[in-house]
Amino acid sequence: MTKKPAITDGAPFPVPPHPVHRREPLPWQQPKPSHEDPDAPDRVRRILESSSYCQADQDVSFLNLEATRGVRLLIDYEKPELLLEKHGIRHTIVVIGSTRLPEPDAAQFRIDALRAHLESDPGNAELRKRLAIAERIHAKSHYYVVAREFGRLVGKANSRAPDDHLVIMTGGGPGIMEGANRGAYDVDAKSVGLNISLPHEQYPNPYVTPELCIRFHYFALRKLHFLLRTRALVAFPGGYGTFDELFETLTLIQTRKIKPLPVVLVGESHWRQAFSIDFLVNEGMIDEEDKDLFWYAETAPQIWEGILKWHEANGTPLFPPADTRPA
Repeated sequence: MTKKPAITDGAPFPVPPHPVHRREPLPWQQPKPSHEDPDAPDRVRRILESSSYCQADQDVSFLNLEATRGVRLLIDYEKPELLLEKHGIRHTIVVIGSTRLPEPDAAQFRIDALRAHLESDPGNAELRKRLAIAERIHAKSHYYVVAREFGRLVGKANSRAPDDHLVIMTGGGPGIMEGANRGAYDVDAKSVGLNISLPHEQYPNPYVTPELCIRFHYFALRKLHFLLRTRALVAFPGGYGTFDELFETLTLIQTRKIKPLPVVLVGESHWRQAFSIDFLVNEGMIDEEDKDLFWYAETAPQIWEGILKWHEANGTPLFPPADTRPA
């Protein structure tokens, strides 16, 4: 039954309508019935199933067109930005390094498996080559332990000053990245993982904070988010991906496109073999002062203390003095 208008000071006014529902449906709320046209239901079904009828923001095929790349770039930036803001992530320390450097036990397991195969096929040159590489991987697997300890140090430091929200950020994958995320996980600290979509299946490591594991479509936007909040870059031994992130960051600092920040290369002997900074200086490819854009460290405490001292010397302390922190 229709409600009567309410009366206020003698003047009638209508009852406010429901925000969604109507007492009487509008004509377009039901499809054309079959008794009016037997072919109508099938025609309506075909229209509803047509890609043209799919709403633009729900049409994955449309969003994946070359012509809509600009939209994808925008949302690839915006979603992580909103998530990080929502969780109060103000500052990060980015840890990069090889996905191929597992924890020591896993590296030893690989060696044992290859040795067992080799015993049954001692003349297999390919197996011997794989075993030699596995042994070198095992020799470097202590970097996983260092990354894990470093993640703990950062996580503990942030727990003492939670308003600063300094967290570990990695690429979210296995190896060194897993070690750093795992260290934060060990001390119940948040950590971020920036995954990337690849043509083949991949999985994030299990120690990233679930609501802070973000998958990107574009490497460029992922790189941007690596650097937007970072207060330091810590590079462990790695391959092409590690070199990519490291040298891009060094270039941005060298050209002052971004403000200088501490860059730490973990494992001096490895890095000096991986590239020769002195050769680049002597050949005139970079200037002498560019050698000071990074330094080497071996242990988690060395990495952490170096970053703290760099920021103190720069007048940008990672944490305010104890007497100025909120109670």
